Amino acid sequence: MDENRRLFMLSGTVVVVALIVLGGYLVFRGNPEHTLTVKSIPNDLTLTLDGRQVPANGEIKVKEGKHTLTGERRGFESYTQTVQVTEDSQYKMYLFSNSAEGRAWEKSHPEEQLEAEGEAGRRFDELNARLAAKYPILQELPYIGPGFTVNQGVSQAHPGDPEFLAFYIKVTDSEGKKKSLEWLTGHGYKPETLELIYTTK
Repeated sequence: MDENRRLFMLSGTVVVVALIVLGGYLVFRGNPEHTLTVKSIPNDLTLTLDGRQVPANGEIKVKEGKHTLTGERRGFESYTQTVQVTEDSQYKMYLFSNSAEGRAWEKSHPEEQLEAEGEAGRRFDELNARLAAKYPILQELPYIGPGFTVNQGVSQAHPGDPEFLAFYIKVTDSEGKKKSLEWLTGHGYKPETLELIYTTK
């Protein structure tokens, strides 16, 4: 009887320990850590990850998921980027000058400046690719129709955010607005999903 009780207690203890180990494994497995290798220009900028300061250059351990990186330095435009971390990866945080102090730094660091310019070109190309995928209408603009013209422009709903565009429709006759809506729907675009801004001649 005592032997059975001891065996039962031992079995119960083993089960509890196994559950604890398994639970811990699943918790860590469910949100694993990855290595994010960062390179920054200027190399002495202040870099934050989700609001917490981290080294501007080198390796950072991050949990899997979305994270916000912000780079700041006097004399340069600040830059914020949301990154999706799913594996070990690399990220380049390059800032661009907006004052004499920043331009002086760039002049004294020509190799880093050249690399930053290349990154600016890459970011520009990536932004254009995202906008083209988000707004298929871009491939038809500018468009001149009967009584209206359509072109792209800065979003008024999301000022300062380059990921959003508005579409400016200049109406040149009394039927222009109606005709522009017919053109949009006839080409498969949904006016209600676009930021449309009407202007008159």
